Amino acid sequence: VQTCALPILPTNLYGPGDNFDLKTSHVLPALIRRFHEAAASNAKEVVLWGTGTPRREFLHVADAAEAACFAMENYDGVQHLNVGTGEDLTIAELAQIVARMTRYKGKISFDPTKPDGTPRKVMDVSKMKGLGWVPRIALEDGIISTYEWYVTHGAKSVAG
Repeated sequence: VQTCALPILPTNLYGPGDNFDLKTSHVLPALIRRFHEAAASNAKEVVLWGTGTPRREFLHVADAAEAACFAMENYDGVQHLNVGTGEDLTIAELAQIVARMTRYKGKISFDPTKPDGTPRKVMDVSKMKGLGWVPRIALEDGIISTYEWYVTHGAKSVAG
């Protein structure tokens, strides 16, 4: 029996079909749900955990799938390949983008008594870029498509 071990390590993934449960989801789908619900209820304020200063990198799942296929066809090494954009932003910046996409108009606050997590998570993606692969989906475009999917499919299934 021959096995195929693809040595790719993706950054934080997001996209349509994500987990939007507020107790178990990752930051981006949680923000989408929180701001969607805040916009729908005309909430005056959304309070987020931490200071908003940690930096995170995000990659759309379609880009991750494309990177896996690309790596299978173009890489035969054993060292892992970081798969991501190589660009990060603060949680506060991400919150502003999601608020704008969901048309939330209220105040965004941070609760510094809650944990921030790791200060920065960004990958060195120079090996993948050196092979000729770069992601195609810009963060804002990816958030828009993920939010549209959530409104059409996810909001109904996670409400309540």
